[in-house]
Amino acid sequence: MRLTDLTQDFSKGGAESSSGLQAFALAEGGASAHYDKRLIPTATFSPGRSTAGAAHFSDTTSDAGRPDAKLDWRPVHLAVKRLIDILGAGFGLLLLSPLLIAVAAIIKLTDAGPVFFRQERTGLDNKPFQIFKFRSMYAGRCDHSGTIQATADDPRVTPIGRIIRKTNIDELPQLINVLLGDMSLVGPRPHVPKMIAAGMLYHELVPGYERRHAMRPGITGLAQASGLRGPTTEVEPSVMRIVRDIEYIRNFSIWLDIRILFRTVMNEVIRGNGF
Repeated sequence: MRLTDLTQDFSKGGAESSSGLQAFALAEGGASAHYDKRLIPTATFSPGRSTAGAAHFSDTTSDAGRPDAKLDWRPVHLAVKRLIDILGAGFGLLLLSPLLIAVAAIIKLTDAGPVFFRQERTGLDNKPFQIFKFRSMYAGRCDHSGTIQATADDPRVTPIGRIIRKTNIDELPQLINVLLGDMSLVGPRPHVPKMIAAGMLYHELVPGYERRHAMRPGITGLAQASGLRGPTTEVEPSVMRIVRDIEYIRNFSIWLDIRILFRTVMNEVIRGNGF
């Protein structure tokens, strides 16, 4: 089983996701964690170092035993990725402007307070930035620290908030973050500082957690396209999200981004898996 197989759904955990984690660990070496299996790879990325600094060439050996230079297309893909981000976010904001204006007006008319919810998140190379979302909770009940995660039937969520969360419309203002260069259309989802998972700090639960910050965070990512979203209250799905994030960084390509975007539209928008 390939971890980049987007048809696999690990959202419910269980033996299938455990086998995926074990296979990943065996292939990459693994590292110890509070999670009771040695599952998380640690040897590929250094904290605080972005993939933009990757080497353009890598040395390999041909069948005849002669050294050979193999071209690394990753920098080209990264440049194309940023171009697609700018064009895609700009076009998306223009195309969706009637919807965005309508949602903003409804939020303003139904509850006193700002239209946008802004929160600090961790971005590329562990640098903080302010993320934009449509406010889906009552103004006095918003959690700017991100320590209290939203749940199904959360009483803090407004009536219009339930609709825009269900359809993930609340995430659309992040197109502004993409234009600003804080985010990408596809990448590991940005977490709040000191993110909690399974009752403990995420970076303590998963050694090497910071390596997910080696690329710009995304509006969607491999984890979300695989069904891994929602509260991080259970150990295995929380660990699997980070495995998916690192797997995405290792296997990044424009073609993988396209597959993730297509899968996201199917899962999150058409089927409405948000809450």
